[in-house]
Amino acid sequence: MPRKIESLFLAGPAGRLEALLEEPDQAAIGIALVCHPHPQHGGTMHNKVVYRVAKGLRRSGHVVMRFNYRGVNLSEGAYAHGEGELDDARIALDILSSRYPTLPLTLAGFSFGSRIALRMGCAPDGPAARRVIAVGFPTVYKDRSFLEGCTVPRIFVQSTRDQYGPVEELQPLVEALPEPKQLIWIDAQDHFFAGALEQLEESIIHLR
Repeated sequence: MPRKIESLFLAGPAGRLEALLEEPDQAAIGIALVCHPHPQHGGTMHNKVVYRVAKGLRRSGHVVMRFNYRGVNLSEGAYAHGEGELDDARIALDILSSRYPTLPLTLAGFSFGSRIALRMGCAPDGPAARRVIAVGFPTVYKDRSFLEGCTVPRIFVQSTRDQYGPVEELQPLVEALPEPKQLIWIDAQDHFFAGALEQLEESIIHLR
Protein backbone atom coordinates (compact mmCIF):
# COMPACT_ATOMS: atom_id res chain seq x y z
CA MET A 1 0.00 0.00 0.00
CA PRO A 2 1.56 3.37 -0.98
CA ARG A 3 2.49 5.81 1.73
CA LYS A 4 -0.14 8.49 2.25
CA ILE A 5 0.86 11.99 1.09
CA GLU A 6 -1.88 14.60 1.21
CA SER A 7 -1.83 18.20 0.01
CA LEU A 8 -4.07 20.42 2.10
CA PHE A 9 -5.33 23.98 2.33
CA LEU A 10 -5.97 25.05 5.91
CA ALA A 11 -8.23 27.90 6.98
CA GLY A 12 -5.59 30.26 8.40
CA PRO A 13 -6.04 33.58 10.20
CA ALA A 14 -4.96 35.55 7.10
CA GLY A 15 -6.42 33.25 4.46
CA ARG A 16 -5.75 29.74 3.31
CA LEU A 17 -2.47 28.04 4.21
CA GLU A 18 -0.80 25.48 1.97
CA ALA A 19 0.22 22.29 3.81
CA LEU A 20 1.56 18.80 3.20
CA LEU A 21 0.72 15.81 5.40
CA GLU A 22 2.74 12.58 5.21
CA GLU A 23 2.13 9.35 7.09
CA PRO A 24 4.90 6.85 7.88
CA ASP A 25 5.24 3.44 6.26
CA GLN A 26 4.71 1.76 9.62
CA ALA A 27 2.19 2.27 12.42
CA ALA A 28 2.52 5.85 13.63
CA ILE A 29 4.15 6.44 17.03
CA GLY A 30 3.60 10.21 17.08
CA ILE A 31 2.82 13.38 15.16
CA ALA A 32 5.23 16.14 14.21
CA LEU A 33 4.80 19.69 12.95
CA VAL A 34 7.81 21.10 11.08
CA CYS A 35 8.19 24.88 10.65
CA HIS A 36 10.23 26.38 7.80
CA PRO A 37 12.82 29.21 7.69
CA HIS A 38 12.26 32.93 7.27
CA PRO A 39 9.68 33.66 4.56
CA GLN A 40 11.46 36.86 3.51
CA HIS A 41 14.69 34.98 2.82
CA GLY A 42 13.34 32.26 0.58
CA GLY A 43 12.10 29.92 3.29
CA THR A 44 9.39 27.41 2.30
CA MET A 45 8.21 24.01 3.45
CA HIS A 46 10.26 22.53 0.60
CA ASN A 47 13.57 23.86 1.97
CA LYS A 48 16.23 21.09 1.88
CA VAL A 49 16.76 21.09 5.65
CA VAL A 50 13.03 21.12 6.39
CA TYR A 51 12.55 18.25 3.96
CA ARG A 52 15.29 16.19 5.64
CA VAL A 53 13.95 16.89 9.15
CA ALA A 54 10.45 15.90 8.03
CA LYS A 55 11.75 12.79 6.30
CA GLY A 56 13.75 11.76 9.37
CA LEU A 57 10.70 12.16 11.59
CA ARG A 58 8.53 10.22 9.16
CA ARG A 59 11.09 7.42 8.92
CA SER A 60 11.11 7.19 12.71
CA GLY A 61 7.34 6.63 12.70
CA HIS A 62 5.75 10.09 12.84
CA VAL A 63 2.89 11.57 10.89
CA VAL A 64 4.47 14.81 9.67
CA MET A 65 2.86 18.07 8.64
CA ARG A 66 4.74 20.83 6.87
CA PHE A 67 3.08 24.09 5.87
CA ASN A 68 3.84 27.44 4.26
CA TYR A 69 3.43 30.56 6.35
CA ARG A 70 1.13 33.30 5.07
CA GLY A 71 2.35 34.87 1.82
CA VAL A 72 4.60 31.93 0.88
CA ASN A 73 3.86 30.10 -2.39
CA LEU A 74 0.14 29.28 -2.37
CA SER A 75 -0.52 30.48 1.19
CA GLU A 76 -2.52 33.70 1.32
CA GLY A 77 -1.66 36.83 3.28
CA ALA A 78 1.57 38.73 3.89
CA TYR A 79 4.56 38.45 6.23
CA ALA A 80 3.61 39.42 9.78
CA HIS A 81 6.94 39.79 11.61
CA GLY A 82 6.87 36.41 13.32
CA GLU A 83 3.63 36.94 15.23
CA GLY A 84 1.35 36.05 12.34
CA GLU A 85 3.59 33.14 11.43
CA LEU A 86 3.25 31.84 14.99
CA ASP A 87 -0.53 32.01 14.59
CA ASP A 88 -0.23 30.11 11.30
CA ALA A 89 1.74 27.37 13.05
CA ARG A 90 -0.91 27.10 15.75
CA ILE A 91 -3.61 26.61 13.12
CA ALA A 92 -1.58 23.88 11.42
CA LEU A 93 -1.00 22.21 14.77
CA ASP A 94 -4.70 22.33 15.62
CA ILE A 95 -5.54 20.52 12.38
CA LEU A 96 -2.79 17.93 12.84
CA SER A 97 -3.74 17.26 16.46
CA SER A 98 -7.43 16.97 15.64
CA ARG A 99 -6.70 14.28 13.07
CA TYR A 100 -4.48 12.22 15.40
CA PRO A 101 -5.66 13.17 18.90
CA THR A 102 -4.09 10.23 20.73
CA LEU A 103 -0.54 10.46 19.37
CA PRO A 104 2.26 12.31 21.23
CA LEU A 105 3.45 15.57 19.66
CA THR A 106 6.88 16.67 18.45
CA LEU A 107 7.40 20.28 17.39
CA ALA A 108 10.31 20.98 15.05
CA GLY A 109 11.65 23.83 12.99
CA PHE A 110 14.67 25.07 11.09
CA SER A 111 16.26 28.50 11.60
CA PHE A 112 13.42 31.07 11.95
CA GLY A 113 11.15 28.02 12.19
CA SER A 114 13.08 26.74 15.22
CA ARG A 115 12.11 29.94 17.04
CA ILE A 116 8.47 29.45 16.04
CA ALA A 117 8.53 25.84 17.29
CA LEU A 118 10.18 26.82 20.58
CA ARG A 119 7.81 29.74 21.13
CA MET A 120 4.87 27.36 20.70
CA GLY A 121 6.32 24.58 22.81
CA CYS A 122 7.53 26.83 25.63
CA ALA A 123 4.41 29.00 25.91
CA PRO A 124 2.63 28.63 29.28
CA ASP A 125 -0.60 27.87 27.42
CA GLY A 126 1.13 25.93 24.66
CA PRO A 127 0.45 22.37 23.50
CA ALA A 128 1.60 19.41 25.54
CA ALA A 129 4.60 18.64 23.35
CA ARG A 130 6.79 15.63 24.09
CA ARG A 131 9.79 17.60 22.79
CA VAL A 132 10.87 20.48 20.59
CA ILE A 133 13.59 19.95 17.98
CA ALA A 134 15.33 23.23 17.13
CA VAL A 135 17.50 22.83 14.03
CA GLY A 136 19.89 25.62 13.09
CA PHE A 137 18.80 27.88 15.94
CA PRO A 138 19.78 31.46 15.00
CA THR A 139 21.55 33.32 17.80
CA VAL A 140 21.39 36.55 15.78
CA TYR A 141 17.95 37.20 17.30
CA LYS A 142 18.54 38.61 20.75
CA ASP A 143 15.02 38.09 22.14
CA ARG A 144 15.18 34.70 23.83
CA SER A 145 12.79 35.38 26.68
CA PHE A 146 10.56 32.52 25.53
CA LEU A 147 13.33 30.08 26.51
CA GLU A 148 13.49 31.21 30.14
CA GLY A 149 11.96 28.70 32.50
CA CYS A 150 10.98 26.35 29.67
CA THR A 151 11.00 22.75 30.88
CA VAL A 152 9.70 21.04 27.74
CA PRO A 153 12.50 18.75 26.48
CA ARG A 154 14.46 20.74 23.88
CA ILE A 155 16.88 19.25 21.37
CA PHE A 156 19.15 21.66 19.51
CA VAL A 157 20.71 20.28 16.31
CA GLN A 158 23.33 22.62 14.88
CA SER A 159 25.95 22.74 12.15
CA THR A 160 29.49 23.18 13.43
CA ARG A 161 29.94 26.01 10.90
CA ASP A 162 26.60 27.74 11.30
CA GLN A 163 27.17 31.39 10.48
CA TYR A 164 23.88 32.44 12.13
CA GLY A 165 24.31 30.32 15.26
CA PRO A 166 28.03 29.75 15.74
CA VAL A 167 29.47 27.33 18.29
CA GLU A 168 30.85 30.08 20.51
CA GLU A 169 27.39 31.66 20.84
CA LEU A 170 25.07 28.65 20.91
CA GLN A 171 27.08 26.49 23.33
CA PRO A 172 26.84 28.91 26.29
CA LEU A 173 23.25 29.77 25.44
CA VAL A 174 22.15 26.12 25.67
CA GLU A 175 24.30 25.47 28.74
CA ALA A 176 22.45 28.26 30.56
CA LEU A 177 19.01 26.82 29.82
CA PRO A 178 17.10 24.68 32.32
CA GLU A 179 16.93 20.92 31.85
CA PRO A 180 15.91 18.80 30.03
CA LYS A 181 17.91 19.70 26.93
CA GLN A 182 20.34 18.28 24.38
CA LEU A 183 22.79 19.88 21.97
CA ILE A 184 23.86 17.86 18.94
CA TRP A 185 26.60 19.14 16.63
CA ILE A 186 26.78 18.01 13.00
CA ASP A 187 29.97 18.57 11.02
CA ALA A 188 28.55 20.59 8.11
CA GLN A 189 29.75 23.43 5.90
CA ASP A 190 27.19 26.09 6.79
CA HIS A 191 23.83 27.01 8.33
CA PHE A 192 22.06 24.90 5.70
CA PHE A 193 23.99 21.72 6.61
CA ALA A 194 25.74 21.64 3.22
CA GLY A 195 27.63 18.38 2.81
CA ALA A 196 25.84 16.78 5.74
CA LEU A 197 22.12 16.58 4.93
CA GLU A 198 22.15 12.79 5.15
CA GLN A 199 23.83 12.95 8.56
CA LEU A 200 21.17 15.44 9.66
CA GLU A 201 18.37 13.13 8.56
CA GLU A 202 19.95 10.15 10.34
CA SER A 203 20.41 12.15 13.53
CA ILE A 204 16.71 13.09 13.49
CA ILE A 205 15.70 9.43 13.06
CA HIS A 206 17.64 8.40 16.17
CA LEU A 207 16.55 11.19 18.51
CA ARG A 208 14.76 10.09 21.65
